Amino acid sequence: MDDRQDTVFPELSFRQAESKKMGGPAAIARQHEAGRLTIRERIDKLVDQDSFREVGALAGTGSYDADNRLVSVTPAPYVAGLAKIDGRPVALGGEDFTVRGGTTFGSTRRKGGQGGFIEDLAFHYRIPLVNLIDGAGGSVTSIKRRGHSVFPGVHGFERSVELLGMVPVASAVLGTAAGGPAGRAILSHFSVMVNNTSQIFAAGPPVVKRSLGQVVEKNDLGGTKIAVDTAGTIHNAATSEEDAIGQIRRFLSYMPANVWELPPVEESLDPIDRCDPQLATIVPEKRTQAYNMQRLVRMVCDKDSCFDLQPSYGKSVMTTLARLGGRPVGIIANNPMVYGGAMDVHSARKQIHFMELCDTFHIPLVFFVDVPGFMVGLKAEQEGTLREGMRAVCVAGKLRVPTITLVIRKCYGMAGMATCNKNDIDLKLAWPSAEWGSLPVEGGVAAAFRKDIMSAPDPAAREREIEAELKPFASPFRTAEAFAVEDVIDPRQTRPILCEFIALAEQRLRTEVGLKPRYGVQP
Repeated sequence: MDDRQDTVFPELSFRQAESKKMGGPAAIARQHEAGRLTIRERIDKLVDQDSFREVGALAGTGSYDADNRLVSVTPAPYVAGLAKIDGRPVALGGEDFTVRGGTTFGSTRRKGGQGGFIEDLAFHYRIPLVNLIDGAGGSVTSIKRRGHSVFPGVHGFERSVELLGMVPVASAVLGTAAGGPAGRAILSHFSVMVNNTSQIFAAGPPVVKRSLGQVVEKNDLGGTKIAVDTAGTIHNAATSEEDAIGQIRRFLSYMPANVWELPPVEESLDPIDRCDPQLATIVPEKRTQAYNMQRLVRMVCDKDSCFDLQPSYGKSVMTTLARLGGRPVGIIANNPMVYGGAMDVHSARKQIHFMELCDTFHIPLVFFVDVPGFMVGLKAEQEGTLREGMRAVCVAGKLRVPTITLVIRKCYGMAGMATCNKNDIDLKLAWPSAEWGSLPVEGGVAAAFRKDIMSAPDPAAREREIEAELKPFASPFRTAEAFAVEDVIDPRQTRPILCEFIALAEQRLRTEVGLKPRYGVQP
């Protein structure tokens, strides 16, 4: 703003300047000493240069002298507005921890938080929402100011829930989040937090101590090792705030602005007809030997296009946003390096979220299948793996987005059912290394031919004999003869084949944009 404007509108200029001071030099210094950026620094790093249009900069608490002249303004502890990321509009906002620790601003109309203006902006203008979270929400001190306590839900999550079906919502937990801000971080399509400087929990250490008598440090209660790696509460961890902000930008690059648009297509410099010869030998001849599925996926997708969601949680399955021929796709790939690729309770939850994400935003799915079935054993049953696994089957059974099932090696049982979309053309491709069935021949023989085996003079030899008799029928080529699998392909041809079908899917996707209703009750 130039001097002429300052002279013409001095109070406006003064109030705008006061808002930029945030909580003052001392509070800003404490934020930096804690290894954290201020909310305004975060916004500057997230959005395109000079694109931030702040809304509500004048909100706050004014201090007046005896003559009722404005002396200073303590800004509201939330900064919000409109900006662009890679040239596309977004609504964004976040708590200003330098002002009262980012606690809720006691006004009738909220700038941010659940039920706030910034959520309404994203809702009514159909643009993505980014939450930069650094605060604990409400404070008990507000009871005295209001003269009464507030019933839960006065400022509820209704709008937050609505947004999940309409526009991409991404949240970065950049400080300590509890209460409402923690809830909003969960009500996101993608969330990220920072190692060592971010924590998230339903309630912090003081409440835990008072309620349960447990003394626990905040990082042990809600740091990345718990929230990201163990519980899957937050999707990704970041090494720094800059890394977290970069992951938010990366996630949004695959997303449409809303469900009435298709995901953005980028020009790909990676040839569609590229055939990597290493794919021919990447699966070991020994069928129980693990291999690097992540490497396999990256050899097929556009170079440098893969962005993993929840890489440290539910590790027996990989969920990756990527591109094939410049078009966004969702990759769900079983990881034979963890439990042999078996679906446990954590990987089931991870797969469910990712399937619903891609289905909501019209992103075609490609399954790279190597799953021996659900995880078994006492621990698996205690954790409810069967129920979560069947929830994955249920969600897969309701998919409407174009889907390709590519069997790399194993595809067995009910977990194998969760890799197919019967509402689509049900295209099933396989490598020559593929095998499938209700269960592997080895385990099936032991169960189905138990009497025959036990009555034989040499039960072990008889079991091997029956297995050898049945093994040829498990060949993928026998299934292809019956057209029970659509094609067995040369692994080296995987990329051009997938690119062709994903490009073809775009024609159909144009006719199916809009909200995706989901009916019924999940098991």
